[in-house]
Amino acid sequence: MKRAVAATTATVAGLFLMLALKPHQTPAAAAAPPAGPAPSTSPSGATSPRERDGTSGTFTGDTIDTARGPVQVRVTLVKGRLTTITVLKGEHDEGASADAVPRLTQKALAAQSAKIDAVSGATFTSQGYISSLQSALDRAHD
Repeated sequence: MKRAVAATTATVAGLFLMLALKPHQTPAAAAAPPAGPAPSTSPSGATSPRERDGTSGTFTGDTIDTARGPVQVRVTLVKGRLTTITVLKGEHDEGASADAVPRLTQKALAAQSAKIDAVSGATFTSQGYISSLQSALDRAHD
C-alpha cells in the first residue's frame, strides 16, 4: 500500500512538472525576424534610441576565448536595425555547439539585441557569442 501511494505521488508530481514547463522550440518554429525596417517602440510609443540615431555600418565584436575555443562576430546595422550577423570565429562542430551558432544568430536577429538566452548544452559557445555580439553593438553606438 505504501508503495502504491509513493508511486502515485511521484507520477502526479512528474506530470505536474512536465505540464508546467515550457516546451523547447525547434529552430524552424522560433520566431523569424520581422520583415522590413519597422521601428520598435516603447510603451510610450517612442522609437528606441538605436533606431532614432539610424546607425548603419558593419561592426566587429571582441574575440572572446571560451573553453570551446574563440568566438567572434561581425554585425551589420541598417538604419539602426540589426540585419546580419556573421560569425568570424566560433563555428564549433561537435556536440551541442554544432548547431548553437545558427540558433543564437536567429534569436539575436529576432530580438534585435544581445539580450538572448543561451542554447542548452552549449553554454560556453553561447556566452562567447553573446559577449562578442554585445561588444559589436556597443561599438556601433559609440
